Amino acid sequence: MTRRTIVAANWKMNGNSALVNTMVTGLSNIELAENVDVVICPSFPYLSELNNELSKVNLASNLFIGSQNVSEHDSGAFTGEVSTHMLKDLSVKYVIVGHSERRSLYKETSTQVAHKVNAALKAGLTPILCIGESESERATEQTETVLASQLQPVIDEVGIEKFVDVVIAYEPVWAIGTGKTASSEMAQETHQFIRQFLAQSSELVSAKVPLLYGGSVNATNCEDLFAQADIDGGLIGGASLKVEQFSPICLAAKGK
Repeated sequence: MTRRTIVAANWKMNGNSALVNTMVTGLSNIELAENVDVVICPSFPYLSELNNELSKVNLASNLFIGSQNVSEHDSGAFTGEVSTHMLKDLSVKYVIVGHSERRSLYKETSTQVAHKVNAALKAGLTPILCIGESESERATEQTETVLASQLQPVIDEVGIEKFVDVVIAYEPVWAIGTGKTASSEMAQETHQFIRQFLAQSSELVSAKVPLLYGGSVNATNCEDLFAQADIDGGLIGGASLKVEQFSPICLAAKGK
């Protein structure tokens, strides 16, 4: 079963116009492997600029714009929120939902995350659904329980068949921005569990869902991680803010 390999850059609340220009210029000079997509997710104010910069260069069709968040509502009195329609107007293709920082800092529940996934799918956007456990949950062997509790509400909301249009990013919370990284074997074991959990609802769909690893991925460890059978790319944080660090990660991704 062929799955697309995806390398997504989550800039979080970092970056500026200069980074948009530098990143587009740098990525335009690399040749990605077949079946590999690269997604750049800047803060909302730079989506339009990224769209404009990409239109100026002759890039392959596998470089896409992503958003770091989206509202579950179509429109209305929701000050500060951004709808799927607004994102599509800016040529956004992917949208990150359920990132651990949204869950912990802004109290997004798995039910709300499921609503956002549903809204994204209805609009024709590809959600990058983030799931992951804390360090204490890992230490007390609750990882699988936690991941199941984050996935099941989404399955209940949209149905397993819609997961053919979903990307899942497993990010152990204890490895995000800490410099700690799950070993490639540990990451593979968890990704295998995720795929097996989805397979309980549909083996066919499970085999098609790209599973990304996130959590202090860098140019040194990415090759070992991407080589694992059930790891189909990465959601990259800090290393995506410098083109000289991000480009090798993109080049390390091979289509499966």
